[in-house]
Amino acid sequence: MPDIVIKKIKKGGHGHHGGAWKVAYADFVTAMMAFFLLLWLLSSATDEQLQGIANYFSPETVSSSDSGSGGILGGTSLAVEGSLRSEMGAPSVSMPIPPPQTPEQAAAAQQARIEDKEFDQAAEELREALKDTPELAGLFDNLIIDETDEGLRIQIVDKDGTSMFPSGSPAMNDHTRQLLAKVAEAIEGMPQDIAIDGHTDSVPFGDGSGDYSNWELSADRALATRRELGALGLPDSRFGKVSGRADTDPLLPDAPNNEQNRRISITLLRGTGDRAALGTEPDGTDVQPSSGTGLLPPDTTPPSQQTPGSGGANTPITRPTFSVPSRQ
Repeated sequence: MPDIVIKKIKKGGHGHHGGAWKVAYADFVTAMMAFFLLLWLLSSATDEQLQGIANYFSPETVSSSDSGSGGILGGTSLAVEGSLRSEMGAPSVSMPIPPPQTPEQAAAAQQARIEDKEFDQAAEELREALKDTPELAGLFDNLIIDETDEGLRIQIVDKDGTSMFPSGSPAMNDHTRQLLAKVAEAIEGMPQDIAIDGHTDSVPFGDGSGDYSNWELSADRALATRRELGALGLPDSRFGKVSGRADTDPLLPDAPNNEQNRRISITLLRGTGDRAALGTEPDGTDVQPSSGTGLLPPDTTPPSQQTPGSGGANTPITRPTFSVPSRQ
């Protein structure tokens, strides 16, 4: 009888499995934290930011048309059908290119810049002149200076009980003459033509017969202003228009009877006047004499006495010539 061997295996307690599970769990927690952080960022973003993110990750597509570039960049074509960009692609920025200016347009733009600079300088000089004159310091608010489409407008208005003219009279007061003297000093060196407009309020003037109304009064005050500026040294050729507007153009439309509507407007008209007569070029530089300047004086030798190469203004320089005989 063979021997029977009984093998008994004794099982011990559970052993240590290591720390691999901890690494996996840490990776899972990190991924969940990143996921919830992404959800929080998306929930706090605006619609414009979300659209920008979507456009960033959206690839550009091209049409199947044979015209155009036909490449992955999706260029444009001059034809009606061409390589088109996707509506969901990245946004593009287009900047219009202004058309080239003609010489006339460039000269007009340059003159406009020069006039704006002149207007600013004249307005500043006039304001400073009023501040530096003690007897006119109280009339600073009676002078309104602004720029309009017509040009630089200087308005002398009645305000705070101070009138530029006596009631119903075109004879100006003394302080009005002093104001006009400062105005003449500021604009006498400028080339623009001058327009003078007289204005009144809506209070009826006269005895009702219509022989002398606000129309005649405003026109007479404008003419008196023109005569005073002429006496201060401004030439008659600079006055382009003198008119009486009565109450048709009030300074305060909501208060037609207000005293500020009684005023004189002196406007320097844009694009007018002879700038060359003042000794300045269109760019504002001084005009230089066309002859007699430079290192050498002009040639005054009569043409009949000039010899070739003598240095005449219109005589070309004669250079020697050489010839080489040809081989036979």
